Amino acid sequence: MTLPLEGIRVIEVGQALAGPLAGVLLADMGADVIKIEKPEGDDARIWGPPFAHDGASLYFHSQNRNKRSVVLDLKLPADIEALNKLCEGADILIQNLRPGVVDEIGIGPEAMLKRHPRLIYCSIWAFGYEGPLKMKPGFDPLLQAYGGMMSITGRAEDPPTFCGASINDKATGMFCTIGALAALRLRDKTGKGCLVDTSLFDSAVHWVEGSVNNFIANGTISQRHGTGSPVIVPYQTFDTADHPICLAPGNDRLWARCAAVLGRPEWATDPRFAKSAARVAHKAELLPMIAALLKQQPRAHWLATMDKAGVPCAPVNDIGEVATSEQLAASKLVQQLPEGGPKVVGLPITFDRERPRSARPSPKLGEHTAEVLGR
Repeated sequence: MTLPLEGIRVIEVGQALAGPLAGVLLADMGADVIKIEKPEGDDARIWGPPFAHDGASLYFHSQNRNKRSVVLDLKLPADIEALNKLCEGADILIQNLRPGVVDEIGIGPEAMLKRHPRLIYCSIWAFGYEGPLKMKPGFDPLLQAYGGMMSITGRAEDPPTFCGASINDKATGMFCTIGALAALRLRDKTGKGCLVDTSLFDSAVHWVEGSVNNFIANGTISQRHGTGSPVIVPYQTFDTADHPICLAPGNDRLWARCAAVLGRPEWATDPRFAKSAARVAHKAELLPMIAALLKQQPRAHWLATMDKAGVPCAPVNDIGEVATSEQLAASKLVQQLPEGGPKVVGLPITFDRERPRSARPSPKLGEHTAEVLGR
């Protein structure tokens, strides 16, 4: 399979999740990604259990497959010069070091772009490169808290709640990748590299943009609605006689079908419930009645009857149910890494209906130092 980024070289100077995620996305699409690790290695190597057969965490394997590992001590001038030599033949540099560090050691964007004018220099920050918090470090849960996401997640009667996934790290890694690819296209036109900045704070605000826009427009502070929506009813999870389901009839036509399946076709013409705005206004009355009906039958019954009527509905799967689902197997998203590596979730993109497969396993610490640097 010919991959779209073959011939592109990426230098990744970072650790944990956001930077390595950007790197692995580029690697899976064919780029040669050289991962620069400190002598003790990426912190994520020990983020477990579980650990793979080689002692590295599955977390590390999932974000660092398809890369080569080079150990450099960036406190040493000789290793800074070695990094610069690598950048002479590179297209993209990704860094997510602690704020201030790149300038302290002489590899900040101004210095690097002056020496390597065709380089796409990608920085991933916690709070960005300007503003009163620019020097603060950050981890995903801190930005879920600061960025407002926690305040609108969970039930109204419960404390603010984290999203279960590292959603800001993941989004920032993806935005970094998008920016890098756009910058490569720009370089095709201008012959010059550029600086791409992304941050966990920007990503966090992007997730809650609707709530922020509403506040700017009318001063309304969004509240927590559990699994429900403030503007669509019903549009949430419900318990059944055994396992929960998510029910999402997102317009009046689908609601009429849903009401019929529930055995209450009159709800589709009842002035309190017929139209979307009316259902929102009367949700305190409507939702308990829906909940009581759904508890009368098991999940399989409701999934079958809703699906037959064309009403959007899904099981609330646990991770095991997702991992063993026929849909996941059919997608071929999970892949076995080469050389006896573990199974991990791969690139969520296909090209001409073919999903890229990892050409190499995740690297051992410094495995390619001699190969890349010739020392």
